[in-house]
Order: sequence, then structure tokens, then C-alpha cells
Amino acid sequence: MKFSSDSYGHEECCSQGHSSASTIATIEAALSADSNIDSSAIQIRMLGPVVLLEGYITNTADREKAISLAAMIVGQENVQDRMLSRFPSSSRRDLDGLGLRY
Repeated sequence: MKFSSDSYGHEECCSQGHSSASTIATIEAALSADSNIDSSAIQIRMLGPVVLLEGYITNTADREKAISLAAMIVGQENVQDRMLSRFPSSSRRDLDGLGLRY
């Protein structure tokens, strides 16, 4: 049995098809594999060739790591950060001491 020729690039054969699902799965796997990032509240969506990182992060290091991992897969120009910061309860108590509303 012979499969398609190697002369065709993946983009030519499958311009959209399974590429969005496989890209999302690859990014999710990369985030899950990094034990230094809490990615449990991060959602990944695709809008054309752009990866949308949405959901919540608990610190700026997680934001930077998530963006960096996604950029390694699709390129920095194809990553859009829509993640929101959510502070742990101990940080909220610190804000209470300053008289700030959250």
C-alpha cells in the first residue's frame, strides 16, 4: 500500500481539516507536561491560524510559560493572550489590609 507522496506539505493536503484539533491537543499536552505551570483553568481555542489562550492564571509566571509553550508550537505571532489573573485567597486578604476592593 502506498500513501501520498512526500512532495506535498501538510499545509497543502490539510489546510484546516484536523489541524486545529491537533494543534489544540499538542498545546494542551505541552501545558499538562510542564509541572511548573498550573494550567487547570486555561482553555485553548483556535480562530483561524491564531491560538487563543483563555481562562484564569494565578501568577504572571504561568502566563509567560503558557504563552511561550504555545508560541513554540504555532509561532509568537499566532498566539493571543486572553487569560485573566485570579489571585489566591491569601492575596485577597493582603488586599483587604490595604482597604482595596476586589
